Amino acid sequence: MASAGAGGGAAGEGEWLKVAELRAVVQAQDPRAKEVDNLSLRRFLRARDHNVEKAAAMFLKFLKWRWEAAPDGFVPEERVRRELAQDKAWMGGVDRSGRPILVGFLARHYSADRDMPEYKSFVVYFFDKICARIPRGQEKFLAIVDLQGWGYANCDVRAYIASIEIMQVWKTMIYPFIDTNTRDKFVFVEDKNLHETLRQEIDETQLPEYLGGKMPLIPLKDYVQQPESA
Repeated sequence: MASAGAGGGAAGEGEWLKVAELRAVVQAQDPRAKEVDNLSLRRFLRARDHNVEKAAAMFLKFLKWRWEAAPDGFVPEERVRRELAQDKAWMGGVDRSGRPILVGFLARHYSADRDMPEYKSFVVYFFDKICARIPRGQEKFLAIVDLQGWGYANCDVRAYIASIEIMQVWKTMIYPFIDTNTRDKFVFVEDKNLHETLRQEIDETQLPEYLGGKMPLIPLKDYVQQPESA
């Protein structure tokens, strides 16, 4: 079992000035940057230790990739229907910090049945879905990756590398495959310590039922985004 999150923290006036500087730089080079909010730009700025030039280069690369991966602004469900039917990604509740929970079952992925373009679209699809659940004031989500039953038939190095490459573009994660900051966000838990570890992060009412909690999981194919309250 492994869990991971994606990161944040409060910003000061000086940081927002840097964000404004970054926006001016990237919009001058790609007008599509106008559609990106300041919080997203701040993530790229932080990922490059507030170096505007390096953050701009990274962001522009991301923006180009994003439009190639989802030219309509999102990945339509019909493009990932086979991946969704395998029920390897599920939506859970929230942890004690309000971070939404995504649960993945790696034993339900089979390399022999995988179509790489669809799989890449699927990774973008579920990242979009979980990120849309992140509430205002929070910048993280929590992923529980269940490795039970995982074996040779599920081992798909090409798919894993593709996933990591997408995460690299998404949250600037790799060197050579995954950097120290990101690696520290993964926690591998043995069965004997599973419930204790999870309950430190997740209240029983939000813990998935199959892990001894009270929260039913919703398969990603059936998940409907709830509207924000006014």
